Amino acid sequence: MPDKTLLYPRKDDKTMVYLKNCVKSPFIEVGDYSFYHDFDNPMDFEHKCVLYHYPYVNNDRLKIGKFCSVAFGAKFLFNGANHTLGSLSTYPFPVLAGEWDLQVPVAEAWDNKGDIVIGNDVWIGFEAVILAGVTIGDGAIIGSRAVVTKDVEPYSIVGGTPAKLIRKRFSEEHIQKLLKLKWWDWDEEKIKQNLERLTDSGKIAELW
Repeated sequence: MPDKTLLYPRKDDKTMVYLKNCVKSPFIEVGDYSFYHDFDNPMDFEHKCVLYHYPYVNNDRLKIGKFCSVAFGAKFLFNGANHTLGSLSTYPFPVLAGEWDLQVPVAEAWDNKGDIVIGNDVWIGFEAVILAGVTIGDGAIIGSRAVVTKDVEPYSIVGGTPAKLIRKRFSEEHIQKLLKLKWWDWDEEKIKQNLERLTDSGKIAELW
């Protein structure tokens, strides 16, 4: 049976990690079997991929579901990367409050869009960027170097800058059935018994 407690799931391969066993921050939640691939050092995921994340200021979180695939160079760009749009100047004076004798919270320097939430069985492509406040639905695919500025519906393929819908992966009928099926919540034995169906698009209807 697969072992979800492993750090490196592939024998003699140090370029892939199960993220749940890699991340340390209590503000990053990852489901079982989701992995990150990095040609250099996947253990640097938090430092290299989760950027401008100041949860003790914003209380914002990164949530990644089960069985997700995160490619090399993917970035999760949090609220600290924003500059406020409502004030006359976009210069982040509150960040430099000591220099300007300001008595305001540092978080007033940016607009807080909220958490980044990634569903289950999501594939995030090479060097894709996910912005703060975005929710990506179950089964979605984010194309290489896409910049995702708004929510992505389940089982959608998006790409480009900003990311736009390319197509749905399946018919709306099948998508609704898959969302009810929630195969990622099955136990490992049931998943193993259904691997042929899960990996062959021609057998999708056999799942229900």
